[in-house]
Amino acid sequence: MVKAAFTLTLNERQRCDLELLLTGGFAPLSQYLGAADYETVLTRMRLADGQLWPMPIVLDLDEAQAARLAPGVEISLQRPDGLPLATMTVAEWFRPDPRREALAVYGTDDPRHPGVAALFARGPVTVSGPLRISSEERRQWAAATDFPPEYRSPAELRRLLNGRPTVAFQTRNPLHFAHMAITQKALARVEDGQLLLHPAVGPTKAGDVDAAYRMRAYRLVLPHYPAGRVHLAALPLAMRMAGPREALWHALIRRNYGASHFIVGRGHADPGGLEGGLFYPPFAAQELLAAHADEAGIVPIFVGEHVYSARRRRYVTPDELEVDEAVEQISGTELRRRLANREEVPDWFSPPEVIACLRRAYRGADNRGLVLWLTGLSGSGKSTMAGMLARRLEAMDQRTVTLLDGDVIRRFLSKGLGFSRADRDENIRRIGFVASLAARHGGIAIVSAISPYRNARAEARALVEDNGGLFVEVHAAASLQTCLTRDAKGLYARAMEGTIDAFTGIDDPYEKPLQPDIQIDTARVPPIDAVDRIINSLVERGLISVSPSSNWDPGGEWCARKTGNEGQKASLRH
Repeated sequence: MVKAAFTLTLNERQRCDLELLLTGGFAPLSQYLGAADYETVLTRMRLADGQLWPMPIVLDLDEAQAARLAPGVEISLQRPDGLPLATMTVAEWFRPDPRREALAVYGTDDPRHPGVAALFARGPVTVSGPLRISSEERRQWAAATDFPPEYRSPAELRRLLNGRPTVAFQTRNPLHFAHMAITQKALARVEDGQLLLHPAVGPTKAGDVDAAYRMRAYRLVLPHYPAGRVHLAALPLAMRMAGPREALWHALIRRNYGASHFIVGRGHADPGGLEGGLFYPPFAAQELLAAHADEAGIVPIFVGEHVYSARRRRYVTPDELEVDEAVEQISGTELRRRLANREEVPDWFSPPEVIACLRRAYRGADNRGLVLWLTGLSGSGKSTMAGMLARRLEAMDQRTVTLLDGDVIRRFLSKGLGFSRADRDENIRRIGFVASLAARHGGIAIVSAISPYRNARAEARALVEDNGGLFVEVHAAASLQTCLTRDAKGLYARAMEGTIDAFTGIDDPYEKPLQPDIQIDTARVPPIDAVDRIINSLVERGLISVSPSSNWDPGGEWCARKTGNEGQKASLRH
C-alpha cells in the first residue's frame, strides 16, 4: 500500500467542501475537479460529461506541497487537530488562472468582492483524484464536533423529510419577520408541504453574524411556524457570494438533501455593492435558475422584496400596496447601526427574542475583534510602534489588548522553527492563529512581525476575518538603508558578514504590501506621530471609539499627560 506522501491540514472552507463531497451534498461530484471538468464548469456551468454544475470545487496547494506531487501519491486530508478524514490518491494537478476564474464565476476580478478575495488567496496549484473516507464513524464524530447539532447529512435529512414536498430556504442572515412572511407564503403554495430552514454555517462574508448566533436565532423563530411543518438543519457550506451562479448551486445542493422546492430572492447570495445596494442585477439569480429549472431537478419559488405595511400590520410585496400606502423598512446596514448603538428596533421587524439574541451577538466595528498587523523590515520601527499602540489603545478602548511581538513568539510559540520559507510561513500562520482567537473573542491583537511574504500575510488576514475579526495591515515602510543605519541588534552586520543566513532584506526577499491599509514612512515620521496617525485612521474608519476617559481630543490632539488643570498636548502632524 502506498503511504501518504504528506498531510494537508484543511482550513474551514476546505473542511466544508470535503464534508459535502464525502456525503453526496455536492452530487454529482464525488471528488475535486480535474482540469477538464474545471474548464467546462467555468465556460458552460457543466461538468465535462454534460451534467449541470456551476461552481468550481477545487483543492489548492502551495508551491512546497505541489513540488511533492506525483501520480499515485496519497495525501491525507486532516482536521487542524490532526484527525485524518480522508485520503486522496493524486490523479492530476494543474494551475488555474485565478483572474479568469474570477471573471467567469463572479463577473469581476475586483478583490473587494469577498469571493474574489478568497479566490486570490488560494494556493497556486489545484489537485484532484479519488477520495477515500477514513471511516464513516470518524466522519460522523468529526461532523458532530465541527457543526451545530442540527447538522444532517444528505442521507439523514432525506430520511427525515420522508419524500414529502419540501420547500427549502436559506439566508446567511438571522431570520426576521420579512423572511418568515416569505417562507410562509412559499409554504402555502405547496400542497401538504413542509419547510426546511437550511442555513449555511460555513464561512460567509466578513462582518456577518457568527454562525453560532445565527443558529440561535433560527431556533428562536421555530415556534412562530405551524407545528409539525418546519425542520431546521445546518448546512456546512462555505458560501462564495457568487450571486446567480450560487443560486443555481444552492438549488442543486438542496435537491441532494431531498428538497422538492427552493426559495430564491431578488439578490440571492449577493455580497452587496461596493457603493451600497446589490452587486449583481436584481433578479439575475432568479433568471438563471429559471433558465435551468427543468434540468435542476428542483422547483424554484421566486420571491420579491417585502415591505412592512403599518396599516395592515404585516409584510407585503410592493405590488400589493395601494396608492400612497405607508410602508416601513430597515436595511441590514441600519439594523447593524441600531444594534451597535443600542437603539430601539421596532417590534414589527423581528421577534423580540431574536433581537435580544442579536444584541448579545452583534458588535459594531468599534466593538468587534480587531487585529493590527505591523509588517516591515527588521529595524523599521514596528515593535516600537506596536508597544506604543498597545498602551494607547488600553487607555482608549474597552477591549482587551494583546501584543504579539515576532521575537517573543519565536522564543515561545515558534521555538524550534528555522528560517526557511516554509518555517517562516508556519511562524506567521501560528501568529495569525493566536491573533484570530483574540479577535474571535472581541479583543484587539497588535502583531509586530517582519512577515516577509504576501501569501502568508493574506492567509493571516483570511484567518482573522473568518473568525469574525477586522484586519488592518500597517506597513512600516522604512528602506533597507534606513534599517542598516539603525541595526541596534547588529543583525544586518552579521548577515552581511555571512554569519547569519537567509536574512530578510539581505539574502532573502521582503515582499512589500501592495495595498496596505495604513503605510507609515518611519524614516520620516517619529514613532509618537506614527502612532497618532494610526490612531486617527482607526477612529476615522470607525474601528475604535473614543472613550470619555481616553484623553483623546477628536479635533486631532492627544493629551499626553495632565498636570494640574491643563493637559500638555502634542498635535497630530499629517
